[in-house]
Amino acid sequence: MSQKFESSKAPEPVGLYPHARRVGDLLFLSGVGPRERGSKKIPGVELDDKGAIVSYDIEQQCRSVFQNVRWILEDAGSSWEKIVDVTVFLTNMKDDFPIYNKLWAEYFAENPPCRTTIEINCLPTPIAIELKVIATI
Repeated sequence: MSQKFESSKAPEPVGLYPHARRVGDLLFLSGVGPRERGSKKIPGVELDDKGAIVSYDIEQQCRSVFQNVRWILEDAGSSWEKIVDVTVFLTNMKDDFPIYNKLWAEYFAENPPCRTTIEINCLPTPIAIELKVIATI
């Protein structure tokens, strides 16, 4: 048996999926990006008139992603400290990983979860990072 969760604070999913699903004592989050709820605004991203990325600030995107994850976890009855595994999708490993890794150390100074980082060609919206998270409840 599983239960779906939708956050009232995190950005709306871009497809037909819940923010999270609880199975037993585990919470599985769908991919979370840095968008802001109720808009298509992406912190730190400048788009041209066709919606293509002109420039972006990976630090702003990381901080926004971490906040969105935190909101989903809390709305589903978990917390940041209960994260056990994170899959990170970056569109530019060479340039963005050092900044992401520095912020990771800041946000997970105590008891960091397992992590896998993968470079991908693109994401469904004009973002440079997305997280897939598993936490306990």
